[in-house]
Amino acid sequence: MTSTIIQHITRLIVVFAFVIAISAPVHSQPPPPPGEHGSPNDQEGTIGGGLLILLTLAGGYGAKKVYDGRRKLR
Repeated sequence: MTSTIIQHITRLIVVFAFVIAISAPVHSQPPPPPGEHGSPNDQEGTIGGGLLILLTLAGGYGAKKVYDGRRKLR
């Protein structure tokens, strides 16, 4: 029984190490070429739109939890 568990853990560690070793040198895209400040190629992204959506959804989820919690107390 214990040898089976040890074999399973060893196999899991080997697979995990293999996945990490294979995925480490992979890059999704090369960096964009440098551009002048303010040029169309200047790709500094803003997080305002996504952050606003995330905060709105989190607020709605929190409000639902509060509403359900108060409803349960009655």
